[in-house]
Amino acid sequence: MMNTVFDRSEGDVNLGDRRRIWQNKELDDSTRELLAEDARWFLHQSMSTPCLNAIVAAQGAWLTDTAGRRILDFHGNSLHQVGYGHPKVVAAMRSTLEQLPFSPRRYTNRPVIELARRLCTAAPIEEAKLLFAPGGTAAIGMALKLARVVTGRFKTLSMWDSFHGASLDAISIGGEAVFRKGIGPLLPGAEHVPPCDPGHCAFGCGGQCTLRCVDYIDYCLKKEGDVAAVIVETVRCTDVQIPPVEYYRRLRDICTRHGALLILDEIPIAMGRTGTLFAIEHYGIEPDMVVIGKGLGGGSMPLAALITHAKFDVAPHISLGHYTHEKNPVACAAGLAVLEVIDEEGLLERSRSLGATALERLKRLTAELPVIAEVRGVGLLLGIELRDSGWRSGTDMAEAVLYRCLTSGLSFKIGQGNVLVLSPPLNILEEELWWALDSIEAALRAEVNAS
Repeated sequence: MMNTVFDRSEGDVNLGDRRRIWQNKELDDSTRELLAEDARWFLHQSMSTPCLNAIVAAQGAWLTDTAGRRILDFHGNSLHQVGYGHPKVVAAMRSTLEQLPFSPRRYTNRPVIELARRLCTAAPIEEAKLLFAPGGTAAIGMALKLARVVTGRFKTLSMWDSFHGASLDAISIGGEAVFRKGIGPLLPGAEHVPPCDPGHCAFGCGGQCTLRCVDYIDYCLKKEGDVAAVIVETVRCTDVQIPPVEYYRRLRDICTRHGALLILDEIPIAMGRTGTLFAIEHYGIEPDMVVIGKGLGGGSMPLAALITHAKFDVAPHISLGHYTHEKNPVACAAGLAVLEVIDEEGLLERSRSLGATALERLKRLTAELPVIAEVRGVGLLLGIELRDSGWRSGTDMAEAVLYRCLTSGLSFKIGQGNVLVLSPPLNILEEELWWALDSIEAALRAEVNAS
């Protein structure tokens, strides 16, 4: 076996001393046996198998492991906007499953038509149409194919550090080394530029975006002259990077001038995560395509969608998707229920108000704990970036804080190695949210004191 060095700069890893120590201390023998069986039958891969723990239940904002311990889930693979097992979602799936468990490809059905209508009407695209897919990666693939048909070009421009899925086409436009390293050759014409990341700006903007990054996109599109599409995560979920309003206004103009389509990846953040149904609503521009997924399936079903202009319905001669489950009635029933829950429970406003209160609290904590470099947030998507301090890296600190919180019963994601990323359900109870922030603060203080 190769002697591999594992890069912790791009998120959680499933190997290392701290994880092994935590498992030896926290897991019982029966759980270890189950994990060993899992590791026996599944191919091992970074950030996945071997697994950390095993669970037997997921309900609301909580997971329950095999030992009966409850874990408040602020990770959720970014799909539990309405929590796990929401009664309305479960009821919709159950009733549809009993009558219409599947719809063969040459037939349509009412749930898929109704969900398509609801999404196209709500999307920030005039006269929209869509295609469903069984996952976000597949929907990204459809967007890339459609962009080629519409423009007659094949080149793309996307961002370093971005994530658009794990398939070969998606990692070609993605920018995380953990998915790309040693896999090439990738898609031809997949060019990359630095993202909008004021804290680590490649153009030296000094923490306040000066839009040099978007000006560089203008330069690249002009020099290339034949780029089909610019693909951007509206808000980069992996470490909560939130471009200023002018970034997208200028980017929209640049793409239009150069004849490149603007494709927005909102797979992890649509469905209210940022306080609006689609994150681009914060910016007031109209994309050419927007890709959504994850939360659309109600925390249960795999479902994604490519939403675009009706004028781009120009590919009847090829199959952009043609997926077996592209008109899955059970998944679409779940999606309809998600939209109803968001409306009935006022989750967009709740995401904005709770998120703003949580962000303000975390910003106050920044003044007390110099180890925190920056706190960022929009809606109920929050990021706490830790800085290197003395002999200890922010990456090591972040990992240590994670395992302290896992011990106390809180799970969240680490992005870019040193950013604590918090993504709770939008209908989380306030006392649960405050308890989680208390746990993170206690873990941070304990690690600072230990240093």
